[in-house]
Amino acid sequence: MERGHSQRQACELIELPRSMLQYRSVRAERDAPALDAMRRIAATYPRYGYRRVRIFLRREGHPMSPERVCRLWRAAGLQLPRRRPRRRVANSRPRPLPASGPNQVWAYDFVHDACANGQKLKCLTVIDEFTRECLAIGVAGSIRSARVIDALTRVISTRGAPAFLRSDNGPEFVSKAILEWLAEAKIDTALIDPGKPWQNGADESFNDDALRSRCASDACTGGRGIISRAAGRSGPADSPRSS
Repeated sequence: MERGHSQRQACELIELPRSMLQYRSVRAERDAPALDAMRRIAATYPRYGYRRVRIFLRREGHPMSPERVCRLWRAAGLQLPRRRPRRRVANSRPRPLPASGPNQVWAYDFVHDACANGQKLKCLTVIDEFTRECLAIGVAGSIRSARVIDALTRVISTRGAPAFLRSDNGPEFVSKAILEWLAEAKIDTALIDPGKPWQNGADESFNDDALRSRCASDACTGGRGIISRAAGRSGPADSPRSS
C-alpha cells in the first residue's frame, strides 16, 4: 500500500485473505474471567497446583482441559516454587524402631502457623506409623506438656497404649511431666536424633502434605475451628481423623 497499491490489490498480490488484516485475537478476552478466578483460588490455596485448581474452576463454571489450565497457570506466573531436592539417607542407616504392626509405634509432633489476624496457632498431631492414620489433632494458641498428656490419654482410652512414642527432643516431649507419665503408662520413648527430622518421617509427611495443604490456608481465615472440623470435630479439643 506504501507503493500506491490498494489494500485489496496488496492482499491479492501476496495471496493473503483481507480478513486477516482485521483479525484481533479474542483469547485474552475469553481467558480473563478464568484467569481472575484462578488467581483468587490460588490466593486462597497457595499450596495447590494447577491440577487441583482446575477442579475448583470447573465447580465455578469454568470447565477446561488440563492443557489450557496449565497454559493460563504459567501465563499468570502462579507456578509453585520448585522443591529443593532432599538429601537421601543411605540405606545402610536403618530407621530406629520401625513399626511392624498397628498400635506399635505412634509419632507426634507440632505444626506452627498463624491466622491472617496474627493469632498464633499450634497443632499437635498424633500418627500411627504403621497404618499412617492420624489419631488426633489438637489445636490451640499454646500447647504445653499437660495438654500433650491430656491428648494422648484421650486417644489411649479408645485405642489402647502403643509400645513406643516417637518424637523429637522438644521441651514439651522431654519434660519431667511427660517422662513420668510415660513411665506410669509403661510406654517407651523413641526420640529421634537431633537435627534428623527424617527419623520422624510419618508425622512430618502428614504435617506437610495433609495438614498444611488442606487445612492451613483455610485456617488463615477461619482460625483454629476449621482445622479441628477437618479432624472430625469442631473446637480446640483433640479428635480422631483418618489420614
